[in-house]
Formats: sequence, structure tokens, C-alpha cells
Amino acid sequence: MNSSLLFDRSSIRSFSLSTSQNPKTPVHDSCKILFPPCLIQSSKRSSYRTVSSATSLRLRLRHGPVEGALRARVSSDGGEFPKETELPAPSFVEFITSERVKVVAMLALALALCNADRVVMSVAIVPLSLSHGWSRSFGGVVQSSFLWGYLISPIAGGALVDYYGGKVVMAWGVALWSLATFLTPWAAETSIWALLTMRALLGVAEGVALPCMNNMVARWFPQTERARAVGLAMAGFQLGSAIGLTLSPILMSQAGLFGPFVIFGLSGFLWVLVWISATSSTPDRSPQISKSELDYILNNRKMSSTVDNQAKRSKVIPPFRRLLSKPPTWSLIVANAMHSWGFFVILSWMPIYFNTIYRVDLRQAAWFSAVPWSMMAIVGYFAGAWSDILIQRGLSVTMTRKIMQSIGFVGPGIALCCLTAAKSPLIASAWLTLAVGLKSFSHSGFLVNLQVGVPTKLQEIAPHYSGVLHGLSNTAGTFAAIIGTIGAGFFVELVGSFQGFLLLTSLLYILSALFFDIYATGERVDFD
Repeated sequence: MNSSLLFDRSSIRSFSLSTSQNPKTPVHDSCKILFPPCLIQSSKRSSYRTVSSATSLRLRLRHGPVEGALRARVSSDGGEFPKETELPAPSFVEFITSERVKVVAMLALALALCNADRVVMSVAIVPLSLSHGWSRSFGGVVQSSFLWGYLISPIAGGALVDYYGGKVVMAWGVALWSLATFLTPWAAETSIWALLTMRALLGVAEGVALPCMNNMVARWFPQTERARAVGLAMAGFQLGSAIGLTLSPILMSQAGLFGPFVIFGLSGFLWVLVWISATSSTPDRSPQISKSELDYILNNRKMSSTVDNQAKRSKVIPPFRRLLSKPPTWSLIVANAMHSWGFFVILSWMPIYFNTIYRVDLRQAAWFSAVPWSMMAIVGYFAGAWSDILIQRGLSVTMTRKIMQSIGFVGPGIALCCLTAAKSPLIASAWLTLAVGLKSFSHSGFLVNLQVGVPTKLQEIAPHYSGVLHGLSNTAGTFAAIIGTIGAGFFVELVGSFQGFLLLTSLLYILSALFFDIYATGERVDFD
């Protein structure tokens, strides 16, 4: 069967290509036909694949000094061609059992380990302070040592992610932070400087986690599913806090003060083995992915060729001056700074807050502090799904991100104000749960903006530099987290009030939401 190819050049009427006789891409001195990536199957399958009955091909003709790009359409009967349509969205069952969800599930597990490893110290700091005679302010310094390392790695780690891809960098990151967690007991028994160094090393390694997550989600998910994917991944991140806070007191009572460090560290090594053997950096390299899922991803992913080849085309030294000259960049930096301030203040100080204000024991304090993170994991997924639905129904990306961000910052600001007036630990935990739950909406706001083709801001405004932008904003966030974590300890010692620091945090939340709503965008920004 011959396929008729019609051109708009008067000098070239038509010619025939016999697809049955030669399935390979034809090459001729004066004619070269280039098939788009979505039509070409991997070498393990066949030399090409058909996505729909009417498929566009791009033909590039070279004849002497003249070079022209011509479009053609292929039809078995040579008639008119219907417009090419996107493949239908998968059902819930197809989505939840897809290969891309397996990838994001592994990312969620890595982020759970990431947060569990860092939050163990929030519980262990209480007995460590008692045994070593540390003041509250010095306890804040010990907890902030993680952030000293975290301050260093996000920018460099983001550049590495953009260049080498998320799979490789994530494997090295998890291996290194698991080693740091495993060696923390030895460091604590050696000297205070060894302990601070090991916690800083943990921060260095964990600084690549979110840029890697952004990169992998951008490569595996189309735009309409990115907020959902981020919600799933960040659910693991928040569950890591709940797991760490809940299990740490239990493991300490059964295996000693340093039991959680050893167990979580060994779990990280196991994760690395599974990650390396069971996942691929991009969907087209996955041997497990089905043909229909690959077609769906490639046909629906926005600017897939840009994302898939991003590692090869991104500059090792990005244009920092241009990046910092744009207001949308600063909206992300401010949002991430406030996000990290609130996150680490709550994560680091809430067990001590409940222990001090409401006189509950360490296990109860950890439990009251863990419940809100479980809620954040659940609400974060539904917030991402709602964000995707708003975009699918025609609401602009920019407006959707601003709505999510406003809920994610103004809501916690109000809830924390109410928390300061709570008279019982149960009521306080309820307000804290509401604050942290609403905070997860910001994952579908500024965080999506930070990603490379995922429903995050970074991915939307700068797919080429998403890792670097995430690194810049994450560094600013780390500065804010260090100030907040250490500042809370000194504030309480000087003023004698946890509540006053929570009111300050509430005000900063609301001001940051206002800044984001004014300057943020969900559209592409030219940084080159």
C-alpha cells in the first residue's frame, strides 16, 4: 500500500513511499524524512510506531543551496485528514497502576526517609540536652547544624540534576545521607564537633532531594498530572515527619537513644538498591512501561523534547544575573523562604513546645506533633488533584498557582494565631493540624513553579533551569530556616514566650502570600 505525500511546493507535486517494503526511515541525497519522537519506538521493539490514523511527519528537503521545511500528512487512502487529537486521559485505576506512579512512589519513599532522618534529632535533642547540660538556645544550634550543610548543596545539586538527571543524583544523595544518619551515634559519643559535622553532612546530601524529585516528575508526567504527582511525592515527605516523630520515641525505648538513627540509615541503603535496579531516568528508557502509557506521556507532556533533552542542553554555569533580575524568581525565593521558616520551626520546636507549655511527656509530645504531618500528606494530594482539575477546566496556570499559594500561606497564618490561644494540648494539636494541612496547598503553588515540567512553578517558568532555580530558592529557604530555628530558641530565652514567636511567623506567612500573588506567574519566563 502506498501513502501519498502532498506538498505545498509547486515544483514538487508528489512522490510515493512504500511503508510495507521498507519500514526504516528513508535516506536520500536530496530528501530526508525525520519522524517525531512519539512515532519512533525503541530499538527493542520496532523501527516505528503509529499513534493515530492521521499522523504528521516533518520532511526536510535539501537541493543544492535551497533548504526548505515541508509538512506532509500520511493517509492510506490519500483523502482528507482529521485533526490529530490527544490520547484520552487514563482512568484512576490505570493511573494508580502506571509505571510513572511507581516512579513517584519511590520518590515519595525517598522523601519519607529524608524527613525521618532529619526529624529524629527533634526528639533526641530532649534527652541529649539533659545528658549534656545544653541550654535551649544551644539545642537550637545543634538542630540547625543540619541546615548548615543544607545551605551548601541545593544550588550545586540543582545544577548537577539539570546536567546528569534526577535518577543518578538522587541515588548518590540518599546513599550519603543514610551514611551520615547511620554514623550519628558514633559522632555524638565522640565530640560535639563530630556531631555537628555529621548533621551538616546530612544536610549536604539531603539538599539534592527536592531538585531530583522535580526533575523526575518533569520527565515522567504531563502537565495535567504534575500537581497530583507532586502531591504524592510530598505526601511521602510529610509522612516521613510523622513516621520519624512517632517511631523515634518507641525505638529509643526499645533500642536505646540512637536506635532510630541506625534503623533509618540502613533503610536508606536498601532504598538505593531498589531505586537503581527498578527505575529509569526517563519513560522512553524504561523496559517496563507499556506502549499506551509511553504514547500518553509523550503526546501530552508540554514541550517534551525540551524536557527530555534538558540535561544535554542546560548550561553547567547558569545565567545567575538574568535569573535574579526577574520578579517571578523573587516570588519563588520569598515563598520558599517562608515555607522553610514555618516548616522547620514547626518541625524542630513543636515537640519541645508541647513538652514545655502543656507538660506532656516526650512520647505524647512527639505524637501531638506527628498528627499534623499525616494530615499534610493527605491534604497535599487532594490539593494537587484540585489544582490539576482547575487547569483542565480552563483556569489559567497563573491564577491556579496563586489560589493554591494563598490558601497554603494565609490559612496557616490564621491557624497559628489560634494555636497560641489554645488551652489544652488536644486543642493546640487540632489548630496545628489545620495549619500544617492547609500549608500543603503551597506545594501546588510555588513548589510546582519550581519544577521542570511538573505542576510546579519552577518547571513552568524555567524548564531549562528548574534545578538551579530550585537551588537558589532552596538556599534562601535554608537561610530563613536557620534564622527561624536558632531564633526561636533565643527568642524564648530572651522574651520567655513561644506564643510570641508563633505570632511573628503568622505575620510573615500573610506578607509572603501577598508578595507571591503580586509577582508570581505560571507562564514561561525568558532567562536566556
